[in-house]
Amino acid sequence: MAKLTYKHTLSACFIGCITQAIINNFAPLLFLTFQTEFSIGLDKITMLVTINFVTQLIVDMLSAKVVDKIGYKPCIIAAHVFCASGLIGLALFPGVGDPYAGLLIAVVLYAIGGGLIEVLVSPIAEACPTTDKTGAMSLLHSFYCWGSAAVILVTTLLLLAIGSEHWRWLAVGWAAVPIFNAIYYGFVPVGKLQEEEGGTRLRTLFSSGTFWLFAVMMLCAGASELSMSQWASAFAESGLGISKTMGDLFGPCLFAVLMGVARVLYARFGARLNAPLTIACSCVLCVASYLLAALSPIPALGLVGCALCGLSVGIFWPATFSLAIGRMPKGGTALFAILSLGGDVGCTVGPTLVGLVSDARGGELSTGLLFAMIFPIVLAICSVLLLVISRKKHSTDLPDLSSQND
Repeated sequence: MAKLTYKHTLSACFIGCITQAIINNFAPLLFLTFQTEFSIGLDKITMLVTINFVTQLIVDMLSAKVVDKIGYKPCIIAAHVFCASGLIGLALFPGVGDPYAGLLIAVVLYAIGGGLIEVLVSPIAEACPTTDKTGAMSLLHSFYCWGSAAVILVTTLLLLAIGSEHWRWLAVGWAAVPIFNAIYYGFVPVGKLQEEEGGTRLRTLFSSGTFWLFAVMMLCAGASELSMSQWASAFAESGLGISKTMGDLFGPCLFAVLMGVARVLYARFGARLNAPLTIACSCVLCVASYLLAALSPIPALGLVGCALCGLSVGIFWPATFSLAIGRMPKGGTALFAILSLGGDVGCTVGPTLVGLVSDARGGELSTGLLFAMIFPIVLAICSVLLLVISRKKHSTDLPDLSSQND
């Protein structure tokens, strides 16, 4: 067998992002099915989203120290094993005892894997010998979008063909992706970040005003993206009165496709753009998209709002990561872990608040989506602040971590 190179490592990272897309997007397509089959209310459905991202959040917190001791390769392989176990458990566990408890256990399992993948896939890709790090990072995260679109498209069409009552077979089928990638990672070379040996201590990161600005940006990036993507399917069906098939294809699926397009374009042209200004402009489009989705009296325009939201949030996550890496190159695994933690806080808070606000308003998801506009607004403010700070060359309040060693 030919020797595998770092090109194959990047391919494994791409599949890792697709795996993360599977665990974050498959279950939301079945929310209404869960409500009907297991008699679960909206509050408990909301808890599934919350538990998923809270678990990933906890993994982010613990991984900064654990990963360096165990190593990247065994951790990334274990991550995919957890993802596969959770997806298979999603099909099996509800049939044993309390169905809701079974769903929660499955969610926790694949969320552990998702949290590890999120922390590891970016530094593993960053450690690969590539010339355009910013472009590679954006291209990497675009595969999350293509994975999301594939999950939505394939799941929707298969549910239409075989019936929603057979959704368990799809859960087992999607588990094949992390199983394959766990084996693949076992054969590809996995390096470490060049700056890792002189990595920055957590307390040094926490003392930096720049770091906290990036942490807030990551929180808002995760919340802006997931508030729409996690609820788009249910919103299209219950809020816009569109059939599940059409709603999924032209709501969350088109959301994922346009988000991927935005990331590919940023990978191609990002080096020529002012990143903070581009993020701020995208925030304006994001707010407009939420308004269009929630307030449009025409269902088709509501779906356009959902889709355009994907285009607007596409660069939030990879652009913020790249900015942080550029400003704090010696952050090492700790930087990736804590920024991922901030992103997962947003991924938890955003969809959860949408669900809780909507439940308080009698299930009106449009009200919850309007509430979620606070996140792109805050992100825009942070981006403008970062733009102002970057123009002050002699600022003394925000230490340059590139000159600080462990």
